[in-house]
Amino acid sequence: MKKLGSNPGEMPFLDHLEELRWRALWSLLAVIAGAIVGFILVDRMDAMELLIRPIEPFLEGGKLKYLSPTDPFFVTLKLSLIAGLVLASPIVIYQIWAFLAPALMPSEKRVIVPALYMGVVLFIGGVVMSYKIVLPMTLKFTMGFQTEFLEQSIVIGPYMAMVTRLLLAFGIVFELPVVILILSALGLVTPEFLASKRRHAVAGITILAAVLTPGDVITVTIMMMAPLVLLYELSIILSRVVTRRRRVAEAAAGAQA
Repeated sequence: MKKLGSNPGEMPFLDHLEELRWRALWSLLAVIAGAIVGFILVDRMDAMELLIRPIEPFLEGGKLKYLSPTDPFFVTLKLSLIAGLVLASPIVIYQIWAFLAPALMPSEKRVIVPALYMGVVLFIGGVVMSYKIVLPMTLKFTMGFQTEFLEQSIVIGPYMAMVTRLLLAFGIVFELPVVILILSALGLVTPEFLASKRRHAVAGITILAAVLTPGDVITVTIMMMAPLVLLYELSIILSRVVTRRRRVAEAAAGAQA
């Protein structure tokens, strides 16, 4: 049996499965370790306070409420698991990369490795934009209705679910250029195809933004749509560059053959 890290392209099928099993195990251990660190961050280092801060100016009583004695624990646990997944994602991505890399061409590796680093930057940028701009705007918009008739009783569970969904949604959708860049490097999509499907992409982005943004906040939906459309256009440009290089490399290889 081959050791972990040997070339999967030279392994029989059962050794491929063994390799995959170890990669999955290390990924699971990374998530567990990340969840433990996440629990410390949430429980000991005021990470929850950071998530509650955007709604504090709109609270009348100063604190969020909970309905069950177990709510504080389970909210902390859910946030810890989410933090664990985010913290462990670089290790999980590395394990996936280590398993797939031996089967890729050098030209594909030269594109995909920088794309992974760009993905981290884009994810952080999406989360920061959501936290600094979109979340306060959403709260100001939604909590400004019927205030003379309704009394606040905001519960921690639904609030945290909304916040984490919004932050992660912006972080994930900002990965669009990375996904298209990798698909272009692998020859699965072309810039011509992306350009021809621009209208379909805009329609899909509109639907996605409406589903991911909380409630019926039109402004927030537009704020998600605008960067996504720009990212899609950026993806077409990156796809052109990568596809041109891949075609040149293939032509050179064909000429040498």
